[in-house]
Amino acid sequence: MGLWSARQGVKEAAAIWVPNPGTAAVRLGYHHQGVAIDRQHPLMLGSASPRRRELLTTVGVPLVVATVTVDEATRPGDSPEAYLERVVDTKHRAAVELWDRARASSSDSDAALARCPALLVADTVVVHRGDIMGKPRDDAHGRAMLAALAGHEHQVMTRFVIDEPGSGRSPSAETVITRVWFVELGSPQLERYVATGEGRDKAGGYAIQGIGSLLVARIDGSYCNVVGLPVSAVVMTLQSLGLLGPLPLADGA
Repeated sequence: MGLWSARQGVKEAAAIWVPNPGTAAVRLGYHHQGVAIDRQHPLMLGSASPRRRELLTTVGVPLVVATVTVDEATRPGDSPEAYLERVVDTKHRAAVELWDRARASSSDSDAALARCPALLVADTVVVHRGDIMGKPRDDAHGRAMLAALAGHEHQVMTRFVIDEPGSGRSPSAETVITRVWFVELGSPQLERYVATGEGRDKAGGYAIQGIGSLLVARIDGSYCNVVGLPVSAVVMTLQSLGLLGPLPLADGA
């Protein structure tokens, strides 16, 4: 078996997340299926991240969540840029295979994916002094990661790819970087945060949208990027491709 298997990697293939009906996109421009992303033709999100799903639905983007599982292990000598390009390209290939299979299928379970005019995949890493910081292995590792970040700058990098399979158009890819500065942290503060468990499944060992906001002194760049997806950049790319109309914020945003 290769690095990925779309068939085995799918966890949700027909979960449609539709925001407030008033925020549905209008048709804009041209693409191969003749329709833009709307309630009947949602965006395929190839990601298991609930944060990415929430960020997009909050601003009114209808989604079908179709998770693909790929090898995200770092390799010796990986730069953050090379790592992101490899992982996101692998996610992209897996998502296209899944989309192609849905289009060729007559199954009701594949119908939602078959209506998607475009797909989005992404990956996010935390980078400190040129090194990729993944998710902590355990609480001790998480504590060490946060101690290294305390009082210093690090970067959060997200690469995303948007594609219209079968259109003949090249995929659009972009990497967005946000600079983040942590406050100085003493051992008691580190212990209290690690004990919350909030950062156990997060790159860098913290969640800026949660209690981890107390660790952050300031940022330079997209806040949403630190959460997991640079929503403004994604939406602007979709709109520049003629795939998405103007989006008012969803209620409560």
